[in-house]
Amino acid sequence: MDKTSAGYPTPRKTNRRKVAAAAAAASAVEWYDYFIFGIAAALVLGGKFFPSSSPVAEVLSAFATFAVGFLARPVGGIIAGQLGDKRGRKPMLVLALTTMGLATTAIGLLPGYDRIGVAAPIALVALRVLQGLAVGAQWGGAMLMATEYAPEGKRGLYGSLVQMGVPIGVVTANVAFLVTGSVTDDAAFSSWGWRIPFAVGILVLLLAWYIHTRVEETPEFREAERELAEREGAARSPLRTILRHHLGTVLLAGGSFAVNTATFYIIITGVLDYTTRSLHMQRSSVLMVSLLVSLTQLVLIPGAAAVSDRVGRLPVYTAGAVGLFVWAVPMFLLIDTGSLWLLGVGTFVTSCFLSIMYGPQAALFAELFTAEMRYTGASLGYQFAAVAGGGLAPFMMVLLLEASGTSMAVSAYVMVLAVIALASIAVLHKRARVRREPAD
Repeated sequence: MDKTSAGYPTPRKTNRRKVAAAAAAASAVEWYDYFIFGIAAALVLGGKFFPSSSPVAEVLSAFATFAVGFLARPVGGIIAGQLGDKRGRKPMLVLALTTMGLATTAIGLLPGYDRIGVAAPIALVALRVLQGLAVGAQWGGAMLMATEYAPEGKRGLYGSLVQMGVPIGVVTANVAFLVTGSVTDDAAFSSWGWRIPFAVGILVLLLAWYIHTRVEETPEFREAERELAEREGAARSPLRTILRHHLGTVLLAGGSFAVNTATFYIIITGVLDYTTRSLHMQRSSVLMVSLLVSLTQLVLIPGAAAVSDRVGRLPVYTAGAVGLFVWAVPMFLLIDTGSLWLLGVGTFVTSCFLSIMYGPQAALFAELFTAEMRYTGASLGYQFAAVAGGGLAPFMMVLLLEASGTSMAVSAYVMVLAVIALASIAVLHKRARVRREPAD
């Protein structure tokens, strides 16, 4: 390896590609495991684990359990961030993958309420918490493995490889349920077919083993570890440093991203429930639309990231947030028609704006913090957004629809989050400009 001007070794091109591929695969399988719960919550989990005389109550209970996973994500981010900034990115990524694989497989094997009574929903919530801890730990590890191995001028593009794990996870999760639904009738799907996608979670353990045995720690972490050891010894707390000196940055990062994660879960989970239960659209057709829309993100996310490597993260990021604000009302006007084609148009345009934000987001969050506290800081910002936006979004959507009787209430919810995002971005942009200006 050569030495860069920053002092840490420059990885070989083949090693960079191996690490980037491993990080992208880790992200994809982790998000697959996480998303199949959301799809199952919209389709079947309410009746299986929270039986009620009201279909709305069943769905709300299932979506509340879905949200519990998001509440656990910051805890996973804190634990993994602390250890990841002190012990390394790779061990935390391996631990996150192992936890997710075991929890997901256990959900697929869990008996329903009719078999074990109240123990069923309690166990489901506990396993969902483990999923939340795992994904909270995973994102920072995978993102840093990719961005800290990136060549100069391509951090956005390399970070987007991990971001692409989200649409890949959505596509594979939808495919899993489409295939399962095509080979089972409604009764069989409700009885045991929905469990099949969860059983795939055990394969995640193979990827965890590969990363543990074949992937090296990032050069930036090794250099930061050496410098900190020389300056102050091993005793340090990245979390304490973040909370004392950089909490504002964490909150701004989370505020800037909450609209993205909320809108994303609205279109892949909330809309699935809304279109099948309220608009009486076919489950398989709606899942196919979600799958096709997610495929377009595989092009849009790296494209937006590559543009951000040239023009900057914040201009691209801002364009996506503005788009989500403007499109919030037209999206639901199109969905409310009950037309499959117009559902596709509404969610596709939304997906474009989500991708424009999501592409540069990994590199943007990584660049907000120095290497010795980057895992903790970036993870907290991302997971704060997940709790404030994504975890509550499907639950809030059902509540708003029931309370108002109109989908425009959901549009207003998205628009409020978009305003918060734009205000947060404006402050981040001002801070970045002040740092660039020379002192008098």
